[in-house]
Amino acid sequence: MQSVLAFLLLPFSWLYAAIMAVRNWLYDAGWKASESYAVPLIGVGNLRVGGTGKTPHVSWLIEELLRQGHRPAILSRGYGRRTTGPRLAATPDSAATVGDEPWQYYQQFSARGVPVAVAEKRRLGVRLLQQTHPEVSVIVLDDAYQHRAVRPALNVLLTELARPFYHDQVLPAGRLRERRSGARRADVIIVTKCPPGMATETKAAVEQRIRAYGRPAVPVLFSAYEYGAAEPLRSVSAGLPSFPPASNLAGPALLLTGIAQPGPLRDYLESQGYRIQHHAILPDHHAFQPADLVALRAHWQPGWPIFTTEKDATRLLAPALTAAVAGLPLYTIPVRVAFGEGDGAVLRQLLSTAPAAEKN
Repeated sequence: MQSVLAFLLLPFSWLYAAIMAVRNWLYDAGWKASESYAVPLIGVGNLRVGGTGKTPHVSWLIEELLRQGHRPAILSRGYGRRTTGPRLAATPDSAATVGDEPWQYYQQFSARGVPVAVAEKRRLGVRLLQQTHPEVSVIVLDDAYQHRAVRPALNVLLTELARPFYHDQVLPAGRLRERRSGARRADVIIVTKCPPGMATETKAAVEQRIRAYGRPAVPVLFSAYEYGAAEPLRSVSAGLPSFPPASNLAGPALLLTGIAQPGPLRDYLESQGYRIQHHAILPDHHAFQPADLVALRAHWQPGWPIFTTEKDATRLLAPALTAAVAGLPLYTIPVRVAFGEGDGAVLRQLLSTAPAAEKN
């Protein structure tokens, strides 16, 4: 049935693809302005709607830029926030005012002096960062691959191994935001969520498919997820009760997610010996309501840990949920990106040269 529906939607996909192709041509031909700045920009995005791992990859880039001595900043659209216009994240903010992903970045990096800003129009966000933080030496753009009004010095395209862009169609028949040929704008393409020890032959086959759409000399890299030890939700909110470390709690557990692709996290938990008795799967960026936690309690038994993601945690800590969350042993699972030695070195080299190339 799904394939039949996709076939029926193909004419609409062709129309949408044509509109996006004209838009891209206008930028490529210079009819629509694409602005560059004295501060170099590093864009991170994808061709497909949904989770390809942008958040942990942005975090990896920020960590590496800090290691290289840069003063980086993060600029995001702030999807799902209740505010509008350019805004600099600050202590009084929350996921509701800046968006869950920017708030996660702020919690992760603010103590290290990394400003986080949100703006629907990235030009306005860049100007805000330049005005308020003149010390910033590079800005990482989160989810801006199709936002062509600004010109990155380095364009990073992500595609998920399980759902590569070359197997997909343009909306609404598929999940692509534009045609596959959009990969030609990328300066590096990263295949995400790969299994550890992925076979060389498999990598070569994937790379060959990607090179049919990307520029010939563009590096194709492969990344995997690394999961950290479970952390009680109280670690980011002292007002919540203390629960024991989850490292010795393997057994029955619940999983609560409001992200695009929760499958890898569930697979990881099950590989660690947890038996997921109930998985509450909610839409990406879902604004949790007390009723969601009431429904979750109906499946929970004392002694069972409840796992969630760092991104979901930013929304679960909303003041309106304090009573609903009370007494629930919620744990977050940190997610980080890992590259093989060779791929990591290639990306580090690109980061070290892109800002300098933009200045020349």
